Amino acid sequence: MNKCNLCPRNCQVDRITKLGYCKAPNKLVVAKAYLHKWEEPCISNKKGSGTVFFSFCNLRCIYCQNYEISTKHFGKRISINRLSQIFLELEQLGADNINLVTPTHYVDKIVKAIKIAKKNNLKIPIVYNSSAYENVNTIKKLNNLVDIYLPDLKYYDNELAIKYSNAKDYFYYATNAIETMYKQVGKCIFDKDGKMLKGMIVRHLMLPTHLEDSKKIIKYLYDKYKDNIYISIMRQYTPIRKLKYQELNQTVASDEYNQLVNYAYDLGIRNAYIQEEDAISDSFIPNFDNEGI
Repeated sequence: MNKCNLCPRNCQVDRITKLGYCKAPNKLVVAKAYLHKWEEPCISNKKGSGTVFFSFCNLRCIYCQNYEISTKHFGKRISINRLSQIFLELEQLGADNINLVTPTHYVDKIVKAIKIAKKNNLKIPIVYNSSAYENVNTIKKLNNLVDIYLPDLKYYDNELAIKYSNAKDYFYYATNAIETMYKQVGKCIFDKDGKMLKGMIVRHLMLPTHLEDSKKIIKYLYDKYKDNIYISIMRQYTPIRKLKYQELNQTVASDEYNQLVNYAYDLGIRNAYIQEEDAISDSFIPNFDNEGI
């Protein structure tokens, strides 16, 4: 933490005394921990995913659905030991896994918390749920600790990454991180009830009017990984506040989304999750209230 280089922004700041691009302090800040039932079916399963939402974000997309915690920084400071206890409490509540949301800027502390929890008999899988905008060395720290990777792959076009996330070379860094994730966990493994035990699901949130960029991402993933991973093709983009880019002040058109799904099918993709139109709703955005912290 005294020379932070967890993500490609490589701020190199001492987070004990200064703030980098993500604005995250040295202390863990968490906004909610509960049984979340709106992830992909193999993640939420029957009981729910034991989801821990970390405050702050190293990517900070202008359209972020979790704006309240990523940019407005709502949350509560906790210790590493308290985080490990939260993992165990979620397991006791019946969670099918521990789901770490936006964890990149706290990886070193999360690693310690996982190790403590495992020493105290944590048994359920660990899910790493991130933007994928992180350095390969950060992902290497998670080897043998994370069972399921749930990264985004947001942009193919570098101009879009800069425009919406101020993230130069997003595709380069994200694809290298995702490749490292895959090397750690390999092909997807499920139990007899369809619950995911190990593997990777790559999410792509389709943005309004950007069908061609989405097609390039889907093609890249299938060319690279075939059916060894699952792809989650998401249509749930919901404008939550007025943005300066007019194209983002609308939902994804059904015709565009259907074209993307058909394109994926025609490529040969079968291991995929798709969303119905009712996924376009702010009701899927958690109420951040420090629950479970």
